[in-house]
Amino acid sequence: MAARLVLGLALTAVAFVLAGRRVLMLYRLARAGQPVEPDRTREVGTRLWAVVTEVFGQRKLLKWSLPGAAHFAVFWGFVILGATIVEGYGALFQRDFHIPLIGTQTWLGFVEDFFIVAVLAGLVAFSVLRLRQNPRRTGRTSRFFGSHLGAAWLVLFMIFNVMWTLLLYRGAQINTGNFPFPHGAFASQAAGHLLAPAGRSANDVLESVGILGSLGVVLTFLVIVVYSKHLHIGLAPINVALSRRPRGLGALLPVYSGGKAVDFEDPGEDDKIGRGAIEDFTWKGLLDFATCTECGRCQSQCPAWHTGKPLSPKLLIMNLRDHALAKAPYLLAASDEQRALLGKDVLAEAGRPLVGPADAGGVIDPDVLWSCVTCGACVEQCPVDIEHVDHIVDMRRYQVLIESQFPKEAHTMLRNLERAGDPWGRGAQARTEWTAGLPFEVRVLGNDGQDRLPDDVEYLLWVGCAGSLDDNARRTTRALAELLHEAGVEFMVLGGGETCTGDPARRLGQEFLFQALAKQNVATLNAAGARKIVVTCAHCFNALANEYPQLGGVYEVVHHTQLLARLVADGRLVPAHEVDASVTYHDPCYLGRHNRVFSPPREILGSVPGLRFTEMPRNRETSFCCGAGGARMWMEESIGTRINETRTDEALGTGADLVAAACPYCIVMLTDGVATRKQQGKAADAVRVADVSDVLLRSVRGSAD
Repeated sequence: MAARLVLGLALTAVAFVLAGRRVLMLYRLARAGQPVEPDRTREVGTRLWAVVTEVFGQRKLLKWSLPGAAHFAVFWGFVILGATIVEGYGALFQRDFHIPLIGTQTWLGFVEDFFIVAVLAGLVAFSVLRLRQNPRRTGRTSRFFGSHLGAAWLVLFMIFNVMWTLLLYRGAQINTGNFPFPHGAFASQAAGHLLAPAGRSANDVLESVGILGSLGVVLTFLVIVVYSKHLHIGLAPINVALSRRPRGLGALLPVYSGGKAVDFEDPGEDDKIGRGAIEDFTWKGLLDFATCTECGRCQSQCPAWHTGKPLSPKLLIMNLRDHALAKAPYLLAASDEQRALLGKDVLAEAGRPLVGPADAGGVIDPDVLWSCVTCGACVEQCPVDIEHVDHIVDMRRYQVLIESQFPKEAHTMLRNLERAGDPWGRGAQARTEWTAGLPFEVRVLGNDGQDRLPDDVEYLLWVGCAGSLDDNARRTTRALAELLHEAGVEFMVLGGGETCTGDPARRLGQEFLFQALAKQNVATLNAAGARKIVVTCAHCFNALANEYPQLGGVYEVVHHTQLLARLVADGRLVPAHEVDASVTYHDPCYLGRHNRVFSPPREILGSVPGLRFTEMPRNRETSFCCGAGGARMWMEESIGTRINETRTDEALGTGADLVAAACPYCIVMLTDGVATRKQQGKAADAVRVADVSDVLLRSVRGSAD
């Protein structure tokens, strides 16, 4: 008895020292990062609920059925089986120890044994999944491609060891008379039956061996966890609690330095613009990197990765984490003298550029950085709420604003934004050309001498650059204008007073230009007295609704599909004419995933008689990007296959002859994709792409135009 007590406490002390040193180093490393923006600790109730639903409820993981169920079983197994650790330590001091009050109740013994069996079943499921999705067999299509598979198998083996040692000592306790549960512990009783023939003396030894073995495995597991990717076991609840709420999508964060937003009109000398070194990330960013589970769910949903590009959100986070850990001794050294004494490997790691070609030692290759379409699929899927898009854009900001390094194709777009206020360089005079030929007059603010919206105007129609200047998008704008006129909704436009919202500049990393454009628009909108704004572009919608409040522009912003769905529901628009077509709908990333507008476009299509609707396999939250986001609309796609063509193939696979969308960027990309497939003979000539509003107008007016 005394020997096992001494051994048990000695093992505990050694494990706590080893784990404690690692935890202290990780804490010091996090402190080396920048302060986090101030709102991470607000909305305590919302954050606690996120921990309850995402950590304890496993909400995101359970979307993946079998893997989710297996993880649920293992997670809750460790939560519940914490009671067996208490029982094991108690048994070091008293052989028949039981937890006070509940320690001999049948239900506790049953629950403990139920989760022992559930964890073992979960381990079998994990093993089968990893064998079936082994990257050696499936290559890039495996979500485990690039993950540290050896560490994963080691942890599965250690969890198995925890379970069988539990059954060993619990079964032996039954035979020695020290087991606290007379009934209910069915698995332990089965183990006891197997061990009974060995006799009382052997079971005495097996009981001590099992207890020490169980505690030893748990303590070894603790050390492995803090030195491996399974650090997420402890960090996930913290990371989820401190993640952006309600989610890390929608608005991008302003440029923060020292925990404060940088004033681009009067920046400080010490302000850090973007992330140019690992220590430029906030401690929350470093926490993100350390929390990565390497599960690959983000990678499996990434359109860039799916089309042969080098960007994997998982590998990006892993590379940043590994770089941070390798550079840690340099960052934590107290002086230059201490740094000079560090090994060559550490000094070489410290000298690596954060972004640079891989053959030149860069941590993140530029092709990785610029492949991102900021669709948010990675953030949507991540079970521990890592904010991949924020980190990518922050690195882009440094490259654009400090290094002046970005794809050359984007130069023209930025120059046009600076000179003409739109990506095409057409200028303000072209912004009302779309109104020509309409059977009614479109009211333009300023044309009648008024500089504020009259009281009878319900909505300001924000036309946007595409809606004003792109031929396909003009069709959408005209359709919306006709529908609003038909429904008796009074609206006005700004005409030449509009300029680009700045979305492509901000996603590219050109924050200075975004702020200049956005502040100009905010001043215009505020001077006009704008209250309610309707937009057709998902990117304009996101910028006006989510990002302009950062600059003092607070408005009620609705997407045109939201307004049209409401007008149809209220009977102000009646889709009375049949549209004989089979249709599928593409969810724009910045409307759906970023802003949760999924139902209105489908409600509109569902109201049109004659339409036969078929969903694409990837839809709503899991919709596959069209390839235009993240300023990729203005950059050539020269690596891998084209994202828009992959999405087009998925749309054509439904058999639809009409592909509907609700964003001009998506319509441009899908139209190009359909045209390419027609040239290749892979799509029928009758297939066309149209905005939801265009489909509704055909039904309301009974016209094909």
